[in-house]
Amino acid sequence: MIRKMLVANRGEIALRVLRALKELGLAGVAVFSEADENCLHLEAAAERVLIGPPPSAKSYLNVEAILDAARQTGADALHPGYGYLAENAAFAEACQGAGLVFIGPGPEALSLAGDKARAKRIVAEAGVPVVPSSPGGVVDPDGARRAAALIGYPVMIKASAGGGGRGIRVCRDESGLIEEFMVAKSEARAAFGDDELYLEKYIEGPRHIEFQVLADAHGRTIHLGERECTIQRRYQKLIEEAPSPHLTPALRSAMGEAAVAAARAMGYQNAGTVEFLVDADEKFYFIELNARIQVEHPVTELVLGLDLVKEQIRLADGGRLEYGFDDLEPRGWAIECRINAEDPDRFFAPSPGTVDLYRPPGGRGVRLDTHLYQGYELPIYYDSLLAKLIAFDLTRREAIAVMKRALGEFGIGPLKTTIPLHRRIMDDPAFVAGEFTTDFIKRFVPDDDDEDDE
Repeated sequence: MIRKMLVANRGEIALRVLRALKELGLAGVAVFSEADENCLHLEAAAERVLIGPPPSAKSYLNVEAILDAARQTGADALHPGYGYLAENAAFAEACQGAGLVFIGPGPEALSLAGDKARAKRIVAEAGVPVVPSSPGGVVDPDGARRAAALIGYPVMIKASAGGGGRGIRVCRDESGLIEEFMVAKSEARAAFGDDELYLEKYIEGPRHIEFQVLADAHGRTIHLGERECTIQRRYQKLIEEAPSPHLTPALRSAMGEAAVAAARAMGYQNAGTVEFLVDADEKFYFIELNARIQVEHPVTELVLGLDLVKEQIRLADGGRLEYGFDDLEPRGWAIECRINAEDPDRFFAPSPGTVDLYRPPGGRGVRLDTHLYQGYELPIYYDSLLAKLIAFDLTRREAIAVMKRALGEFGIGPLKTTIPLHRRIMDDPAFVAGEFTTDFIKRFVPDDDDEDDE
């Protein structure tokens, strides 16, 4: 049985996991870089270990330092959170080799999920529709040119080991492809330590909808419904909600079955997310399986009354799935706004600094996942996510009203944040009607030569 768990992450998600451990009566170990010695997640841990200097490559991506911290503290399990090493198959294998229970899928499933081209071939063989893509990774511009000729323009360059929108470029012709290929390769190497890329057909104006899946070690796989993730910028999600305002019961059922089939075909275990694009003709296409807990998992938790982090831990400890989606009787509507330290009116320029003003929202239907506090100084080395503000009520319109009220209460200063942008979106008639596609955000922010505009 798991007794002590190291959380190999920082900030909001590390705090989220450490809180779950405390509720489960398990000891939590926090790791931190020199830049994070005042980060709030350290306060929730029974033990804390310094793992290196501020740059991620020397701390949160430093496998040996993390495993050494686990050995020092006697941890018997490790939760990777999201980002960093969460989807790194070699890291999961190293954890197992060190005698640690890795909270997530095994190395083989992680390796397959990370090989996007191979994953698509496998799920296609299982009858799941997929977006046309290159048959394997592409290593140079010439290979990319040949693959694009077969797929047909426009195409997307994507990182094989990717996630979070990093290493993605949309190319509408050959000259754009050649120009962007090495840029995407460099981004992928910096973000994931792996610069392999692949090409995928770019579908114009889709919805982006994902299904949460759970799979135990005893052969059962289920889905927990969908999340609407269409509102995004540069493939980074800004607003998520559950359920989707777009899906009919029939489409929800078909996509849920496809998500389960995809996870089974890949031999997946633990919690994961199967992501789809839905085109204007209501046809859906598998794009990838994210082999980790998602940033937006709280919206699923609120409509189902389930703690997904605790379920991850239970499944990793050998637990069985003895329920399905319908058994949980989903109810209500949840919307999440990602609050980032960025200025939407200046092309989302980073806005680091000290949080002199911190006035969190509260009241009925409000959940706030954050590591902020008054006086906290944001490190310049890491992701700009400050907080996840989640609103819940029985209907979508009521949830929007809760979110508008909560955004109005939320004060962070003097740094710039995306709060004003979210306020504008909540008032937008198309958003209120649930009528939007992935290019929706361009109506609200200055044109910054986003890849889609090439």
